[in-house]
Amino acid sequence: MKRVIPVLVLSVAGLIPVWRYEPSIGTTTSTTTTEAVSTPTPTATSSSPSSSSSGSSSTPSASSKKVVQGTAINTSKGTVQVQVTFEGDKISSVSMLQQPNHPQTTAAVPVLIEETLKAQSSKIDTVSGATITSDAYVQSLQAAIDAKGA
Repeated sequence: MKRVIPVLVLSVAGLIPVWRYEPSIGTTTSTTTTEAVSTPTPTATSSSPSSSSSGSSSTPSASSKKVVQGTAINTSKGTVQVQVTFEGDKISSVSMLQQPNHPQTTAAVPVLIEETLKAQSSKIDTVSGATITSDAYVQSLQAAIDAKGA
């Protein structure tokens, strides 16, 4: 009988966190305009510098900037969509248009962007703990790279 009371108290104390646990339910945050949210297919926008009479020998394709949105990828954690800025054939910046509101995703995004800028392609490693988001990021990034070539 002396052991019953501590066993019951500790069992209840151990179950309280389990009862109070609330898993995240695919909530997403959007850090973009409504135009980007409503566009699920890859799109491309280019801006080339105006020609001047200075006689420079640079080609417009080498110095032009092109902004491309990747496809919005739906995952169990939320929607992932990237926007890639190209300067010529080089990826100059990547930003997230949509990403899940999840701690692992928030921590993984800077790592994914850094890896993309180093690799200059979608052939990057996934981030441990954010595999679903990493895979969706790579898919959206590849769609943006493909749309740039089109």
